Amino acid sequence: MYRNYLKRLFDVVSALMVFILLSPLFLILCLLIKLDSKGPVFFKQRRIGKNKAEFLILKFRSMRTDAPKDQPTHLLKNPDAYITKLGKFLRKTSLDELPQLINIIAGQMSVVGPRPALYNQDDLISLRDEYKANDVRPGLTGWAQVNGRDELPIDIKSKLDGEYIERMSFLFDLKCIALTFRSVSTAEGIVEGQSSNTLEREN
Repeated sequence: MYRNYLKRLFDVVSALMVFILLSPLFLILCLLIKLDSKGPVFFKQRRIGKNKAEFLILKFRSMRTDAPKDQPTHLLKNPDAYITKLGKFLRKTSLDELPQLINIIAGQMSVVGPRPALYNQDDLISLRDEYKANDVRPGLTGWAQVNGRDELPIDIKSKLDGEYIERMSFLFDLKCIALTFRSVSTAEGIVEGQSSNTLEREN
């Protein structure tokens, strides 16, 4: 019942409520981004959604417009050269992810689920097929994100995504959300720059 019907209702209601409550913050961040550097307020990137359908994920732009767009930040040799001054704060606090509330309302994402892979992350997409993690909407946060985030290698991340699929329930989603607040408050698991152990920190 929850997986097929109530989860989507929870997504829409919660995303709308948060969007309305944080609308003043959205406007302030939009203004600050425009003042901080040249370029659009939002960053759009091709991602893999439910049933491997592509969609454009939304983020507040945290990098300069000349930054590589389709490469995880952890693969950049010097990501600090591309991240804007305000962007450092946005990424550390995960405020850059807030526009994904729009993706949730539009039905492209869920509040909780596997983080959407880049369209060209074939290895991650393939591993997720084994765990049926491509069969659900990707999430703003997820079980893998609260258990390591950027520090996780792809095989471990995929297993955790599969574990989420098996344990998916309203209470488990609430647990993931609660643990997300803890991770965000401590900036736990965020890695910028090349590392052999990291999977992603998307642009």
